[in-house]
Amino acid sequence: MGLFDRLNRVVRANLNDMVSKAEDPEKILEQAVLDMQEDLVQLRQAVARAIAEQRQTEQKYTKEQSESVKWEQRAKLALSKGDESLAREALKRKKSYGETATILKQQLDGQSVTVENLRKNLIALESKISEAKTKKNMLVARSKAAKANESLQKTISGIDTGNAMSAFERMEEKVLQQEAKSQAIGELAGFGIEQQFAQLESGSDVDDELAMLKAQLGGTPEPTAALPSSTTPAKTQASDSVVDAELEDLRKQLDGL
Repeated sequence: MGLFDRLNRVVRANLNDMVSKAEDPEKILEQAVLDMQEDLVQLRQAVARAIAEQRQTEQKYTKEQSESVKWEQRAKLALSKGDESLAREALKRKKSYGETATILKQQLDGQSVTVENLRKNLIALESKISEAKTKKNMLVARSKAAKANESLQKTISGIDTGNAMSAFERMEEKVLQQEAKSQAIGELAGFGIEQQFAQLESGSDVDDELAMLKAQLGGTPEPTAALPSSTTPAKTQASDSVVDAELEDLRKQLDGL
């Protein structure tokens, strides 16, 4: 392969690539419809010209036919008057107009076929343009949707979701910590008050029981618990020692509270 052929191929390849990248479906489709509409205008003009020429030919044909018939009648008139020479001249005129009419008739038939074909092509082109417009609108809508989706995908791919989710997780953990701290503070505050009242209530019960024991040990008998008369002093002293020991244990327990 020669250098010129290789260079030519490289140039064409680069040009094709540039054209492909520059092609916008919306613009290309719109231009294609405009081109078809221009073709439609030209075809309509061609049909109009063909019809006009057909009518002109038809008028000429009608006129030549009329002249041929007229000179035939004149030939008959001259012959009826005995003027054969004039009749011959009239027949020559009739033949001339007849030949011209025959040529015009052939031309008229050809024009009729041409006009009919042009009309069929015009109808077909109009149908194609209507179909092209419908398809263009559909393709343009699909192209816009594709562009919007492509832009959305680029936006999504450009977002660092890992960092964003990490930030959300950190903030969620921080909020949970704040909630736990607030709840703990509230529970501690409430527990302090409840504990204080509980201690007061517990202390009051111990004091009441201690006062009761002191009253018993001080010799103030309860109405329903009198000591029996048969108790000896030795037993009384032993009982006092046991009570003192129990009292000492109670004191130790109270001191440990």
